[in-house]
Amino acid sequence: MVCPASRVAAKQRLAAFVPLAEDYARDRNYVMPGHPAVSRLSPAIRHRLITEEEVVSAVLRAHPLGGVEKFVQEVYWRRYWKSWLAHRPDIWAEFVRDLDALPKNPVVQQVEGAQSGNRVIDHFAAELVATGYLHNHARMWFAGWWVHQARLPWQSGAAFFYRHLLDGDPAANTLSWRWVAGWQTPGKSYLTRRDNLEKYLAPQLRESLAEGLAAFTDPQALPVPSAARPPVPRLALPPHPPGPVDPAGLWVHEEDLAVETSALGERTWAAIAVTANVAAWDRWQFPNAKRQWISDALRDAGSRAESVWRSPALVDTSRPHLAALLDWARSQRLRSVVALRPDVGPLQDSLPSLEAGLASQGIRLVLWDRPEDLRLRPLATGGFFPFWERLRKQLLTRAEKNESSSLAFSPASNA
Repeated sequence: MVCPASRVAAKQRLAAFVPLAEDYARDRNYVMPGHPAVSRLSPAIRHRLITEEEVVSAVLRAHPLGGVEKFVQEVYWRRYWKSWLAHRPDIWAEFVRDLDALPKNPVVQQVEGAQSGNRVIDHFAAELVATGYLHNHARMWFAGWWVHQARLPWQSGAAFFYRHLLDGDPAANTLSWRWVAGWQTPGKSYLTRRDNLEKYLAPQLRESLAEGLAAFTDPQALPVPSAARPPVPRLALPPHPPGPVDPAGLWVHEEDLAVETSALGERTWAAIAVTANVAAWDRWQFPNAKRQWISDALRDAGSRAESVWRSPALVDTSRPHLAALLDWARSQRLRSVVALRPDVGPLQDSLPSLEAGLASQGIRLVLWDRPEDLRLRPLATGGFFPFWERLRKQLLTRAEKNESSSLAFSPASNA
């Protein structure tokens, strides 16, 4: 399995990777069988079986920031994309509308079925479908070929990745495809070049895929329509939720599966429910392997919830969460349902219907934000590197405080 679907196993994977983090910047771009140079923790981080904060803290306890900065940056790229999209949710809505309007394209279906006729592309399409994972460099190569050489709609490519990637999320996936296509950053797009493939493909892959390399010799960028670059609003987000009314139940969803590590972990709950966004799985045609991985992760969250709060947890991975939550909240006679706020995407899209359904039964939906999300969202109003520079200062300040605290409270060695 590319990434375990339990918090304990993900933490074990993280612990095994920490000693290797210093080599990440040197080796991360090489695409090798088994992907030994990267952590392969992205599915766990995407669904917050473990949080970005936990991953970065574990690495920084073992290494100075300067030695692992590239790895820490990559962890926070996902949070940057989510924060950026939180200010611009219309970008997600536009993507969904454009995707729905696209006609069926037999070439798209051939590429998705690993029948493009190019050995490189077919190799990565088959790996994606079989494993639910692609190395980040392979994702860029594939997307660059899809948009600029095959001249296929970037939206259908983004949907293909979102459907199969275990770590696929609306922000990182959609905005990365927009960037490759030249829609995200004016004047910039990504072209897949033969010399880059030859440099970073492992020798055995380079040899087996050699017949496909010639197609990447002289790529030409697809022109970007001027309409793709409109100004976007920066929408205010509610900083503080209303207080829950007891009896209150805890709702755990697939966007954040380590609720016990948040402020909600400090409360007691009248009831606990863990549900799946089955309607979105159907709408996006998730394959059985991806459904199984998320279901296993949800069951792991339910088991942890029962252990933390010493109370039974309803775990429902077969019904749409709207129906499951309404039945659960009514049966438990709740007055509030409390959850961590999901980021922009299918689950957030379903919240108005859920809120209305609960309100019809006199039940309030209360959404909480993690403090780290509230802290990072304001930093993502522009590009990644201004975001990173501000975040880097915070990380350095925190490291200095931790070091001072450690020195102040550690026993003197010569006492």
